[in-house]
Amino acid sequence: MRWGEIIRRLVLVPPTLFGVAVIVFVLLRVVPGDPIAMMIPPGASEADIVRLRAMYGLDQPIFHQFTIWLGQVASGDFGRSISIRQGVLDLLLTRLPATLELSLLAAMIAVAIGVLAALAGIFSRGRRAEWAVDGAVGVLLAIPDFLWALILLLLFGVLIPLLPISGRIDPQVEINLRSNFYLIESLLTGRFDIAYALLHHMILPALALALPFAAIIARLLKASLAEAEDQDYAQIARARGYSRPSILLHEVFPNALIPTVALGGVQATLLLGGTVLVERIFSYEGIGNMAIDAVINRDFPLIQGLVLTFAVMFIALNLIVDFVVALLDPRLRHG
Repeated sequence: MRWGEIIRRLVLVPPTLFGVAVIVFVLLRVVPGDPIAMMIPPGASEADIVRLRAMYGLDQPIFHQFTIWLGQVASGDFGRSISIRQGVLDLLLTRLPATLELSLLAAMIAVAIGVLAALAGIFSRGRRAEWAVDGAVGVLLAIPDFLWALILLLLFGVLIPLLPISGRIDPQVEINLRSNFYLIESLLTGRFDIAYALLHHMILPALALALPFAAIIARLLKASLAEAEDQDYAQIARARGYSRPSILLHEVFPNALIPTVALGGVQATLLLGGTVLVERIFSYEGIGNMAIDAVINRDFPLIQGLVLTFAVMFIALNLIVDFVVALLDPRLRHG
């Protein structure tokens, strides 16, 4: 992908987000169910219901509701949550850092496992050990992240209780940090006690997210390594007397990395999407867990804010992947 293509994608970001906003706004109001009916206390009068509907603008035509909400979003106001009764933007800014840190940790674990598995598979190419590596990768890929979450929860949280199975951090740990990026800030400021407590809670959900993604990385990278190893430049290097490990690590690996990043980066959106169920299983305080509560409570403003947030994250991830691929591939840098 050339730099011009990246610029074209940047230009398409606003209309893409607008389309997502229209779809989610209309669908929420077409699907049966009244969020006001879920929040009114028993014995509420009709006047109370009318007042609440007017407070949240649900008594207006859909087009009018959409134009009002879109204008608010453009000014940085995502509305007020119906179920939690707090500002949607404040809720997103509070919970989003937790999900981003969990996703980042999961991605780091996935890359480490995936690269090691791919290298183990390519070094044992043509031998029985390759079957074992491919079989292990197949198992990781066959089990979805939410099922890994349940397996890890039962194994290390119940049968062998080594790690906590709920929450982001122990309630008794005193957190005096300026931002909601607890892990990053605690590491940067030397608060390793807080970082340890956070990682203690994050390791199981991060592993659940990482294992299927690691299998994807391993398969993509191993296939790219095998294809690159069969190219003429690798054969010429071998004929000149270079060892196979040296050729694989110094010549083949950099070239195989480009298609792996391009295809694996697209698959990384599955990791972000997996946070919804994994966070719910571990009661992790991120936007994925909050999204399920929002859907259950028919919280229109919160669902709309969450969908837009996930859309921005997916778009940003794809743009970052395109940018990294352009940096890695000299043909694209100079093309």
